Amino acid sequence: MTHNYNLTGMTCSSCEAKVKSNLLSVPDVLSVEVSKDTNTATIEMQKHISLSTFQTALGGIDSKYQIAATEHNETAEQTKSWLATYKPILLIFGYITLLSVLLSWTGNNIDSMQFMRVFMSGFFLIFSFFKLLDLEGFADSYSMYDIIAKRFRSWGYIYPFIELALGIAFAVHFNPVLTNWITLAVMGVSIIGVLQSVLNKRKIRCACLGAVFNLPMTTVTIIEDGLMIIMSIAMLFLI
Repeated sequence: MTHNYNLTGMTCSSCEAKVKSNLLSVPDVLSVEVSKDTNTATIEMQKHISLSTFQTALGGIDSKYQIAATEHNETAEQTKSWLATYKPILLIFGYITLLSVLLSWTGNNIDSMQFMRVFMSGFFLIFSFFKLLDLEGFADSYSMYDIIAKRFRSWGYIYPFIELALGIAFAVHFNPVLTNWITLAVMGVSIIGVLQSVLNKRKIRCACLGAVFNLPMTTVTIIEDGLMIIMSIAMLFLI
């Protein structure tokens, strides 16, 4: 995609060269054309990049170079970009939720216990499937942030099989107390590394769907892990 921007502060050819170089340094930027005469910048990018990212590359909000959107709606573009980035997870959660509702509907209402059991089974089975498509790639990505995989890389090879086992256990209703306690322990440990990465604003790939999709590590990952923890606790109370 290509967007045009207003870019003020350039007064000479050196300014143009500096601004162009700084903008080209932003990840996913393919090409940049700037003009001090028209105070414009045309940027081609692989995916939408926020104005704040460009402004940071230009020296921050106090820089003499100021960039602003022209023909496109920045909020709409960011929303569109977010939806495009997380489309795989949104579709997966949508399918799992629909299946859980259908299988837990008892006529007039939803059996909450059955809903959570089906949901967690579907979650672990699908997510383990994507991890197992490229087990080595997942292990590489997971070792970047998980507190156990950082020290023992072999944990990245074991983890997808634990998810697979949990998915099967929830599907066949195997020893619910034990299954939920294991889920709580596994997801509780997993979320620690996620929280550390997000709070430290590390720009790394989330390994939740293995190496198949290039998903960034954000609060979405926290919500994903946190949801499993909440459901495990709820099921332990309801058993």
